[in-house]
Amino acid sequence: MVSGEAEDVLRGTTLEVYRFLLKSNKPVGAREVQRTLHLSTPSLATYHLSKLEETGLVRKEKGEFIVNKVILEDCIRIRRFLIPRYLFYSVFAVLALMVELTFFRPTVITSQYFFSVIITLVCALIFCFETAKTWAKGGL
Repeated sequence: MVSGEAEDVLRGTTLEVYRFLLKSNKPVGAREVQRTLHLSTPSLATYHLSKLEETGLVRKEKGEFIVNKVILEDCIRIRRFLIPRYLFYSVFAVLALMVELTFFRPTVITSQYFFSVIITLVCALIFCFETAKTWAKGGL
């Protein structure tokens, strides 16, 4: 299935099931999904796992499901953690701002220095906002 179609399926509870499978990084049964995500019945978990299987994101092995294809729009997967890629940009921008304010501070503040500090500050704020937005959205 095309990744655009797979992204259409990744909404609501199906997205939560997919994220759980990504984080677990091992074969998982429908009951485990149901218990962990507090779904009402195992058949509801099976329904969402079937949707993921139809899109090719998940495959079934020996009665359990495992991630077949990883789709991470704005995240990087490090072991079990999904980290927004903007976090790295945010850290870099904040560090650049700190270096600029401490080590490169001139004795007389010029308009060029002021302008560069403002630009670095705006970049840091934008990246921090995007990081928070991606984290709140769930990363997919």
